[in-house]
Amino acid sequence: MEVLLEFAETGDAELEEVAEELQSYTKIIEEVELKMILGDEQDTLDAIVTIHPGAGGTESQDWAEMLYRMYSRWVEQKDFKKVLMDYQSGDEAGLKDVTFEVKGDYAYGLLKAEAGIHRLVRISPFDSNSRRHTSFASVFVYPSIDEEIEVEIDTNDLRIDTYRSSGAGGQHVNKTDSAIRITHIPTGIVAQCQNERSQHKNKATAMKVLKARLYQLEVEKEKEAAQELEDTKLDIGWGSQIRSYVFHPYNMVKDHRTKEETGNISAVMDGALDKFIRAYLLSRLN
Repeated sequence: MEVLLEFAETGDAELEEVAEELQSYTKIIEEVELKMILGDEQDTLDAIVTIHPGAGGTESQDWAEMLYRMYSRWVEQKDFKKVLMDYQSGDEAGLKDVTFEVKGDYAYGLLKAEAGIHRLVRISPFDSNSRRHTSFASVFVYPSIDEEIEVEIDTNDLRIDTYRSSGAGGQHVNKTDSAIRITHIPTGIVAQCQNERSQHKNKATAMKVLKARLYQLEVEKEKEAAQELEDTKLDIGWGSQIRSYVFHPYNMVKDHRTKEETGNISAVMDGALDKFIRAYLLSRLN
């Protein structure tokens, strides 16, 4: 950068070129800085993300679908890989529940910043009177456990149910009881998968989700933060949101934990989340 500035002073380089190089190096430094912050053992792991709508029927289910698209776009921009594990369509629009795995460098460490309640304010497209509505959806993020980490599960503690798939996948999944729901009785944790045609594959995927959630529970216990985990599972409603997305009467996205905000809501909904993730991770150092 010093050499480029010297060239610019003598007229052998343009200031625009210097600015481009500075922006490029700044991005690299910020990425390295984040990875230095992410020092927990599970931060380097892939992530399992679940999005669930709050009360409000079609309105909140549509909001959950919007969040799913937002994270899908973020995954694409990071050159990560998304694997859909379970998807339940909404009654009229949107979704009732979705679980997907994000594979990439420090995926869990980055996405853990997104865990919490997300609030939407907009003129509802489902309201014939065009009134303003407020909707909520929850985002839960778990580290995806690799095969080297052992999570002991007593098969006697499991209840495994099969049912007919209702999501996308063609005629085959709708005609057979290939979907799997596994309940871990001691903790009440439920994992399910209906995305594959094979009952065996669905069971394997559901077990992976269950192991990830049980592992996360154990990590929280070891850190004596079990109560903190419960605090993240507040009612999906007023007063518990981590971030608000306002489409009306003005455009703004604001993170209530860090006060980070932007008026470019379309960019955020298209996956521009890094500034919010970065601000949250940096705030945890204080």
